[in-house]
Amino acid sequence: MQRLKAAKPVRRWWRRWTSRSAVALIIREHNHQLEVLMIRRAEREGDPWSGQMAFPGGRMDPDDRGNGRITAERETLEEVGIDLDKAGHCIGRLSDIIARRHSRKRVMIVTPYVYRLHLPVSIDFNHEVAETVWVPFDFLCDYRQRESMVWQKGLAKYTLPCYFYGERRIWGMSLGMLDELIAVAAFPITLPEK
Repeated sequence: MQRLKAAKPVRRWWRRWTSRSAVALIIREHNHQLEVLMIRRAEREGDPWSGQMAFPGGRMDPDDRGNGRITAERETLEEVGIDLDKAGHCIGRLSDIIARRHSRKRVMIVTPYVYRLHLPVSIDFNHEVAETVWVPFDFLCDYRQRESMVWQKGLAKYTLPCYFYGERRIWGMSLGMLDELIAVAAFPITLPEK
């Protein structure tokens, strides 16, 4: 995790002129292994990420003063009841991700922040979250677990990587964030045999 502090994430210089969001990748040590907290978003009509696996987070409010860490911490407290300021500390950030704002044409910048818990926490999620799950990094670093899925947008079809952790599919932006974290932190990766 020390490598994350020295990493040089991609920062979109124009992000201050667009909509912004931030998420928290929360890491804990449990039974001698590292795990990351993921949420399954509640099903909501009109939400393109409805029911998907994600990280606690959301849109930046004016009260956040343009600070993504404040957004990630506020949204985490609202969504899962974890006070990151008391129970953990930020060990770094990952690259900005360009996303589409629901059905609008304007883009939104999502900034992921990585936190390490130093106190045990209990989770009390709100209406935006259907469930929470701690996913072990041993599972995420085992590329033999990685599968493919077909995602369709309009007439175009894309084959994308994913994981199934039980019945939960981890893919898209969330998987991209995890892949960057695994690469930057230099977790040992298990590759499939050829």
